[in-house]
Amino acid sequence: MTSALEVPLDPKVLEGLPQPPTITLQSPKDYIFDPRENIVIHCEAKGKPHPSFSWTRNGTHFDVEKDSKVLMKPGSGTLVIDISGEKAEAYEGTYQCTAHNEHGTAVANSIVIRQSRSPLWSKERNEAIVVQMGVSLVLQCRPPAGLPPPVIFWMDNSELPLDKRVSQALNGDLYFSNVLPEDSRPDYICYARFPHTQTIQQKQPISVTVLDSNPEGEHRPGFMMPLGTTSNKMVLRGEILELECIAEGLPTPEISWQKDGGELPGSRTSFQNFQKTLKISDVNEADAGDYRCAATNKLGTAHHVIKVTVKGIQFNLLIFLFHSNDTGILTCRVNGEPKPKISWFVNGVPIENSQTSVKNGDPYVIHENGTLEIHVAQPLNSGKYTCIATNNLGIKENHVYLEVKGQIWTSHAAIKLYYFLILTHCLHLPEPTRILKQPEYKVVQRGMSAEFECKVKHDPSLIPTMTWLKDNGELPDDERYNDLETQRLIHFNTSVQGTYTCIMNTTLDQDSASAMLTVVEKPDPPTDLELTDQTERSVQLTWIPGDEHNSPTEKFLIQYEDLLHQPGVWINLTEVDGTGTTAQLNLSPYVYYSFRVLAKNRVGFSEPSLPSSQYRTNPAAPDENPSDVQGVGIEPGNLVISWTPLTGFQANGPSLQYKVQWRQKDSDEDWIERTVANVSQIVVSGTPTYVPYEIKVQALNDYGYGPEPGAVIGYSGEDLPSSAPDNVQIMVHNSTLAEVHWEPVALPSVRGKLQGYKVYYRRERGVHETEVETEQQEQVLTFSGNRSEGRLPGLEPYSLYNLSIRVLNNKGEGPPSPSKRFETPEGVPGPPAFLNVINPGLDSLTLEWGPPMKNNGRLAGYILKYQPVNNTNELGPVKVKNFLANETTFTLDNLNSSMLYRFTLNAKTIKGSGPTITEESFTSDHKYCKEDWKKELVNGSHWHMIKGLKPGTSYRVRVVARDPADPTVHSTGEVLVAVPAVPSRQVDIATQGWFIGLMCAIALLILVLLIVCFIKRNKGGKYPVKEKEDAHQDPEIQPMKEDDGTFGEYSDTEDHKPLKGSRTPSNGTVRRDESDDSLVDYGEGGDGQFNEDGSFIGQYSGKKEKDTHEGNESSEAPSPVNAMNSFV
Repeated sequence: MTSALEVPLDPKVLEGLPQPPTITLQSPKDYIFDPRENIVIHCEAKGKPHPSFSWTRNGTHFDVEKDSKVLMKPGSGTLVIDISGEKAEAYEGTYQCTAHNEHGTAVANSIVIRQSRSPLWSKERNEAIVVQMGVSLVLQCRPPAGLPPPVIFWMDNSELPLDKRVSQALNGDLYFSNVLPEDSRPDYICYARFPHTQTIQQKQPISVTVLDSNPEGEHRPGFMMPLGTTSNKMVLRGEILELECIAEGLPTPEISWQKDGGELPGSRTSFQNFQKTLKISDVNEADAGDYRCAATNKLGTAHHVIKVTVKGIQFNLLIFLFHSNDTGILTCRVNGEPKPKISWFVNGVPIENSQTSVKNGDPYVIHENGTLEIHVAQPLNSGKYTCIATNNLGIKENHVYLEVKGQIWTSHAAIKLYYFLILTHCLHLPEPTRILKQPEYKVVQRGMSAEFECKVKHDPSLIPTMTWLKDNGELPDDERYNDLETQRLIHFNTSVQGTYTCIMNTTLDQDSASAMLTVVEKPDPPTDLELTDQTERSVQLTWIPGDEHNSPTEKFLIQYEDLLHQPGVWINLTEVDGTGTTAQLNLSPYVYYSFRVLAKNRVGFSEPSLPSSQYRTNPAAPDENPSDVQGVGIEPGNLVISWTPLTGFQANGPSLQYKVQWRQKDSDEDWIERTVANVSQIVVSGTPTYVPYEIKVQALNDYGYGPEPGAVIGYSGEDLPSSAPDNVQIMVHNSTLAEVHWEPVALPSVRGKLQGYKVYYRRERGVHETEVETEQQEQVLTFSGNRSEGRLPGLEPYSLYNLSIRVLNNKGEGPPSPSKRFETPEGVPGPPAFLNVINPGLDSLTLEWGPPMKNNGRLAGYILKYQPVNNTNELGPVKVKNFLANETTFTLDNLNSSMLYRFTLNAKTIKGSGPTITEESFTSDHKYCKEDWKKELVNGSHWHMIKGLKPGTSYRVRVVARDPADPTVHSTGEVLVAVPAVPSRQVDIATQGWFIGLMCAIALLILVLLIVCFIKRNKGGKYPVKEKEDAHQDPEIQPMKEDDGTFGEYSDTEDHKPLKGSRTPSNGTVRRDESDDSLVDYGEGGDGQFNEDGSFIGQYSGKKEKDTHEGNESSEAPSPVNAMNSFV
């Protein structure tokens, strides 16, 4: 015996209990994101201890840490995805969050992430609509399918007012129950607004003209949508049901709704769109049924019935946890249409559906009704149990948390009810053996295998034995049977039918169940065919059915063979119900009949029966005439009359012939006739061009004529049209659209069936050009029917066109109309051909561009806009410059160095600016190219002019001086000079500010250097460097090379460092270890003259050192005038 006591759990105790994770917040299952904003996918959960989180994307693990654009919020599973600068499509997919702690796992809903989209409207050409007053009208919108779907509205100059007569359907179409003259508008436009991207797109305008010349009178209502008297609607449970009825009629009908056999749910029902739309929220199964909408005006009422079906899953997870022989049971009850399938998960892992799992050591068993049985529950069975119900309309789930502690089971259900079940053991009784699933009745075709399944449950302490019987006898041990000792029997040879029984034996008890196997096959063919009640046009056929082989006969098929006209070919004649054994057959004259019968059951048709005896019918006159009679002329002056001939079976007698008759329509002429045989057409010559004829074809044989045929209308052959359209007029609407009008030709001159008019037009040249373009191809537009006008789109602006029109029939085209010339006005130009940035300087850039490939008018100039772009791609203020049409280059000064600039350039005419072309470029920075220093001799002057500098280039300039009597080299600091870019127009360089500034800077540098040399010379004595060089004669000091005049130890790597001046110490000394340059090796004897060009370069840097010994020595001071100065 067992007993149980239910005790309410103290909340304080509950707080201290460990808890598996529970999802508390998650994003909606369908998440549509704006590509301009971050993606935020919520996932919050609670539990003790606090759970950790992980994600899957498209069914595989999503490693958040490896994606720098994805951040998981601390303490939660919420993902924040930064899609700025990324392709948002890369993050589309199905995401699922999992929360886990040591007590279990919680799985959130699958969330489908999709990017919002606003596709463009497909291009289409809307024909103008002309209707009579009082008729109904539908203007179709057909918006592009966006994500989410767009909001639709109609406008002309303003938003269209809607009322009972004019309404917008749910699909966006505009319905007029009846039109009035005030409905005439040239521009009905359907707009689609996409919510996420905040963009609006429009359909091409639709022109509607309402005529009152022949107005429609008052009439009863009729439904425009939905069509017919009945329709069907399926809605999912819990969603919103929307039903719509739009009617036409005059006067405008009133719409009303009712539910057949019930009432509308008042609190959940609303009406919209002037009673034309019925909405029911939160639909359930009770809302299914027939909904009737009625349209009524004073002339009558029209009804339409919408049959509503409600489908979905009604989920009620009922958790029963009790103790019965150490077994816990969780019951999941689900209703739905279609019937849902139930599956179970524990801690996110699926539980296999196997009733043999207990035998294999698995404690779980899932029964067919969805019940989960936990056999001999242990603490390791604790966790989160999830019941999932699925059908083709969706999926729903619910959870229960189970904790097993010794003899105490705790269940935390999704409805937050908590139980303690205290279990005591007094006596263990063996579990009885029982068959859970019995073998099922099987019907199989002969030669196919059959499978019986027998699922059994027994006490695990007992050893079971499975036995199969056939017709109460043991099965033979041969290859026809398989798995005899398991719970499954596979019967490979189904020629043996009978009753099969499975028996499960244990040492204490047994259980058994039986099922029948029925073998079916095709029926045997009928026998004993007999013909009775024979007449000229009928006979009775009887037969005896063959063996049905366990499958009832569904029908009999009767076939015949015509031994006279088609021997060996069997043709289906008629069918008879499977319970019949006789048939009355209708026959045709002049046929040698032979009959046979086939039987059909669910397996298939039987073999044919043996043929009956032959039965011949007598000849007779034809019962019918040839079909598909036509009269078509294929050349001018002829008429081809054709028909589909009768078969030999239809001839009803020998010598089948055809009497063909024709005459002009609406004339008093006699019929012309011709009798032919074994042909299916004749050619009539000498007919007028494209004249209607009455035509008749009659069958006849040796026994008489067929029935009198009816006349059909045909036309003789067409010829090319003889005249051209007159009075061609052209109206130019804008630079790309013109409208052409003409006077239609007289119908007799068409000389055939009028197909329409062809407009030929070709661009000869631009208005501003003088030579005709020979490469332009002629364009053709065809306007079908008897038209007198048409539009020519896609013209090139500011062009001269030549146009002519021809009339068209089935034969070809007529002569062209006189050529007509017209000009299109100016339009906006195309984009400039190119935009290049050249000669980037430190604070300047030079732009050059090419004129547009298509000016589309007289070019008025260019508009240049430029703005800086910082490191975060933010744009600075925009500056604008205008240029004349003949300007194609310009240098921008006073720019920031090392800055990225964005340039946009467009051309303009008097009609406005054309499309832009964009380019980006950096100004130069302080990194200089590794070019050798260039030197020029100054010869003692205080200023010097440097020539040959490149515009838009920056230069470093320094002055180097040397006293012939003193080896010490003196150098100024480097000065950065930027040479501005010079525009193409010539300017006087002597008047440029940059040039004057450069000259002043050079003069100042030379003056400072001379003063320094004069002071040094007056101090007297030798320079310490000279003394050291005389004493040591350092072999590493190399003489200046004759070819380039550079110092041996000079390294240009220092020249590429950031600009720093190197100055000589005030005491005139230079440390040996810091500068190895000496001028002694570069002199030409005692007079101290310079070498070939008198220039020298070196590194002159050092710390100030006060050396008393070296400072007391001196040499003769030469005159400062003789000191040679050089700058490089």
